[in-house]
Amino acid sequence: MCPSPCLCFQSSDLVDCRARALVRVPPSVPHGTWLLDLRGNSLTEVHSRSFVGLWSLKILLMSNNSIQTLQPQSLSSLQFLEKLALSFNQLRGLPPDFSQSLSSLKELKLDHNLLLHLHSSSLRDLENLRKLDLSYNCIWTIDVGAFSSLTHLSVLNLEGNRLNALTDGLLSRQESLEVLLLSHNNISLIQTQALAPLRSLTLLSLRGNQLEHIRFKTFLKLQTTSTHLQMSLNRWTCDCELQRDFSKISYVRHLHVDDYQDIVCHAPEQQAGSSLASMDSQLCIAETASVLVITITVMLAVIGALVKAERNSKKNVQTVTEDDSERPEQ
Repeated sequence: MCPSPCLCFQSSDLVDCRARALVRVPPSVPHGTWLLDLRGNSLTEVHSRSFVGLWSLKILLMSNNSIQTLQPQSLSSLQFLEKLALSFNQLRGLPPDFSQSLSSLKELKLDHNLLLHLHSSSLRDLENLRKLDLSYNCIWTIDVGAFSSLTHLSVLNLEGNRLNALTDGLLSRQESLEVLLLSHNNISLIQTQALAPLRSLTLLSLRGNQLEHIRFKTFLKLQTTSTHLQMSLNRWTCDCELQRDFSKISYVRHLHVDDYQDIVCHAPEQQAGSSLASMDSQLCIAETASVLVITITVMLAVIGALVKAERNSKKNVQTVTEDDSERPEQ
């Protein structure tokens, strides 16, 4: 039997309930269904018995609803689920048992929700996950162990959140990660070992963050075959150190800064709005010239002091000699 507001295809294997103004999951979905499409409805909550008996379900699409809460055990019967889409909802958090029984899941879409924090237990059982989309939430903190079980993850999208740092240990078990998207966060710090475990990384996007400087050693830790970096739209302070670091990166065979021509200086004021590439080695030349001027000035001051001291010494000797010549002989 097909749920009355829905359409069923291929002997009810595919159940289409899109945009039917549903406020809850239909109770009469056939047990043999492997794709259930609930996009564009008015669901606000997923109950613990919403999917009981749907043992064959492989694809569950619930994007574009108003889901605020996933009750505990609400997905625990979906042992063979491979794709779960919860994009464009109003989730503020994931229950601790969210991933329980979802060991077959390969793709999880949680983008465009209201998530604030990612707990270490929320994704614990997703050992076969390949793609995880957490973009455009409000995430500002992630527990260090939040991704520790995701050893087969190949794509991680964290764009459009509020992260302020990429810390050591956060991606310690992501050797299979190929794409890491971190654009449009508030990242101002990348710790030295944060990228070291990512031996398969082909794309790292850091566009639109708060980076002012980079450490060459941090990117040198990326022992990959070929990694493309996207670094524009940050708050770069253009000085000799920054130019040297980007120059060093350009000489590393497996690292490629795709948008180097678009890297624009934010500070100091005299360089603001200028592209780093257009300055060539001017920043280091200017710094070297400044050092030379200071060095020469100091040297001239020292020489002047020595000359003055020598003159004073000679004058004192001459005075003593004159005094001795004027004394009467006894």
